[in-house]
Amino acid sequence: MFTKILIANRGEIACRVIASAKKMGIATVAVYSDADKDARHVRMADEAVRIGAAPSRESYLLGDVIIQACKDTGAQAVHPGYGFLSENEAFSKAVEANGIAFIGPKYQAIAAMGDKIASKKLALAAGVNTIPGWNDAIESPEKAVQIAKDIGYPVMIKASAGGGGKGLRVANNDQEALEGFASCRNEALNSFGDDRIFIEKFVQEPRHIEIQIVGDSQGNVIYLNERECSIQRRHQKVIEEAPSPFITEATRKAMGEQAVALAKAVNYQSAGTVEFVVGKDQDFYFLEMNTRLQVEHPVTECITGLDLVELMIRVAAGEPLPLQQADVKREGWAMECRINAEDPFRNFLPSTGRLVRFAPPTQTMWQGDTSANFGVRVDTGVYDGGEIPMYYDSMIAKLIVHGTDRADAIDKMRDALNGFVIRGISSNIPFQSALLAHDKFKSGDFNTGFIAEHYAQGFKAEDVPHDDPNFLVALAAFVRRKSRERTAQLTGQLPGYGVDVGCDYAAIVLDSAGKHRTVEVHIDEVTGQIGVAQVTIDAKCYAISSDSRISDTLITGFCNEQSFTAQVDRGTKRNALALVVQHNGCKIEVMVVSPRMAQLHAMMPFKAPPDLSKYVLSPMPGLLVDVAVKVGQKVQAGERVAVIEAMKMENVLFAVADGVVSKVLASVGESLVVDQSIVEFE
Repeated sequence: MFTKILIANRGEIACRVIASAKKMGIATVAVYSDADKDARHVRMADEAVRIGAAPSRESYLLGDVIIQACKDTGAQAVHPGYGFLSENEAFSKAVEANGIAFIGPKYQAIAAMGDKIASKKLALAAGVNTIPGWNDAIESPEKAVQIAKDIGYPVMIKASAGGGGKGLRVANNDQEALEGFASCRNEALNSFGDDRIFIEKFVQEPRHIEIQIVGDSQGNVIYLNERECSIQRRHQKVIEEAPSPFITEATRKAMGEQAVALAKAVNYQSAGTVEFVVGKDQDFYFLEMNTRLQVEHPVTECITGLDLVELMIRVAAGEPLPLQQADVKREGWAMECRINAEDPFRNFLPSTGRLVRFAPPTQTMWQGDTSANFGVRVDTGVYDGGEIPMYYDSMIAKLIVHGTDRADAIDKMRDALNGFVIRGISSNIPFQSALLAHDKFKSGDFNTGFIAEHYAQGFKAEDVPHDDPNFLVALAAFVRRKSRERTAQLTGQLPGYGVDVGCDYAAIVLDSAGKHRTVEVHIDEVTGQIGVAQVTIDAKCYAISSDSRISDTLITGFCNEQSFTAQVDRGTKRNALALVVQHNGCKIEVMVVSPRMAQLHAMMPFKAPPDLSKYVLSPMPGLLVDVAVKVGQKVQAGERVAVIEAMKMENVLFAVADGVVSKVLASVGESLVVDQSIVEFE
């Protein structure tokens, strides 16, 4: 067994590998860029080596520098994690050539499966179901359009070396095929250094279901059940679960056996994933094979009780698999939510910066520990006060729960999301909460088009309706009343001027457009009980009890004998007296004041925000890579204006109305901040 390994990655996956290595008594070496010098994975490892500047092409993609780091530190093996060099056959080959073990499949398997065109041909030869399509590289946009016509729309345009949703577009007509080909080629070249593109038929109402496999150097290969990954946005997974609520036992067995056959055809040695698209009649087709550990591997670990990272390390060291197919279990139901640094209310634009507050929910399961189950696990590479840099992907953490069944897993996940405190940047937690509460999701009736269908106009606050909106108001009133009680107990108050706690309040639910809602609230204190009160709104009583401190952001307790976890922040930029209450993805901004103060507040004029319609503003921090207009140019609504690169994705900005460009206010190559002006129209 190895005594020291190097992790050629960053963030939560580097921390994940370190956890299993430490459990096994193996020393670890982290690598880091300038942007990651204070990162969590650097702090966790036994040693750390700087490998370059912040951009990944100048650090994490430098295979020769990483190999030299192995030599300098005496690391006997490299675990590549996922992304970066994990599926790079040249890197794997170079690692082995330097006498260092690669904790992953042999480079021949990476070469065979990493190329989506070649892998489809191999799958066909191995007897695996494949999707109709054009499996050779396409040389021009015009050729792509012709092929798409011949196959029949809709089609999927894919980069041969793509992954993680990059280099992938769905085209429904000639124009979309033309534009999609160009975008896929550019993204693939920038992200993977390989611009080959192919096209295949897009299966209508598809499910995205993948089979986890693992093989050893003795020729043994087993499958570890399936993962349901159909909840996707722009082809990037949002929620994953295991098992799938859709497939039958017969389909599971057939898919698993085909996945094993494909793995054996390329002498696969390590953990890997065979991805399938499954139709509504449970007909399934091979999509691709990921020759690495998947982001969503924890859900498989939960239901099987296996540490996939440990298996990878042991297989790389030459050990045989410790179990056979008959030994693989499937216990309970696991779910994973990807918590990303993005603003769901602004079309999921990336959000970077300082984590002013980062407090995940309480964990009862941990990385590398398969003895604990039926609880909550958080995989992350960040910490309270840390930085989310603009150079890498947007993932902050992975929130994993393990339930006795699917309903239990959903309940656990909703409660865990309520207890996940993130401040300083935006996150997609409200969106995750909305998905989990959706009737179609809860029933298991969904496919890969679920988000596009139900959130076609984007995600808005009204997409997260609360079962009982007045509960949020009642909680705000409870917190404000307890705060006043504490203030009233302070010594040194002048006679006749002390704080009058009172029982009657007005809760003003604030609206950004000035359409405030005022609710009458009556509060009765429960005699002799601290942290207990009865709040009455519209004749409904909310009996609330909580041991949380009034100053806490996270408030836990019981309301009408039902447990709850919510978040309360004090004061906003607009109003120092406001409380911001969040629960089940819903958020309100509310002032709890005396009835007289509510009357006076109603007389206050509303100041509308300034009109910025003549500007194109940067919606996120990022690098301005293109300005497509110039001064004096007439621009029509929907026309391309600028392109911003952030978190490895291109974001195109379009004009929202017709106009003439009067000023270009930012230069290509400039690092932009949120709401920075790029173009001004007359």
